[in-house]
Amino acid sequence: MLKIRNLESGYGKLRVLKHISMHIKHGEIVAIIGANGAGKTTLLSTIAGLIKAQSGEIVFADRDLGTVTPHQLPHLGCVMVPEGRQVFAPLTVEENLILGGRCRARDGAAATASRLEHQYELFPVLRQRRHQYAGTLSGGEQQMLAMGRALMAQPSLIMLDEPSTGLAPLIVQEIFKVIAAMRDEGKTVLLVEQNAKAALTIADRGYVLETGKVILQGAATDLLANRDVQRAYLGREKIE
Repeated sequence: MLKIRNLESGYGKLRVLKHISMHIKHGEIVAIIGANGAGKTTLLSTIAGLIKAQSGEIVFADRDLGTVTPHQLPHLGCVMVPEGRQVFAPLTVEENLILGGRCRARDGAAATASRLEHQYELFPVLRQRRHQYAGTLSGGEQQMLAMGRALMAQPSLIMLDEPSTGLAPLIVQEIFKVIAAMRDEGKTVLLVEQNAKAALTIADRGYVLETGKVILQGAATDLLANRDVQRAYLGREKIE
């Protein structure tokens, strides 16, 4: 579904990503882990077109994204949930969700209503808060709203940037259950996450970024068992 070859990207003359190559297959969760400054957010932003690649190739569903603008990407079936939620605070929960599905507006009002109902089933708290302004929600509720808003576009690939940041452990568990459910529904997930254990526990495969380079890749279970990964990202020598 997504192929990245020799990608280099950054800000101005600063090169953050250095010869990144990776791939994502349909229907899998792929986790990207690494320390702060490793280039994880830069990677997602480059795929989304928010940062222009300096060199290399990004191909999504056989389409070269080098000529695709950010606002066109949802129409192709790829959406991104940015770090920090970034919901539209002055709008209600339901207005945020409807806005997320604007690229599918031609499907008609009935289809929009059906997609809304599906988000309320995934995130029951959003149904309770549907007429509440998004800016008044808790951090966990805003994260659910940001994810639901992205899913309204019916993407085949959803990119999540640090969805657990600043959330209580119980809320994090809920968020990761929904991410696993996305895969069960046939969606593909590219997950950038500092909570390496949580990410690798639900992922099929993973990549480890360090200073803009892929230093490890493989099955998520193998990465969880890797001693270097345990020491650097799981905070202990081994997993019991």
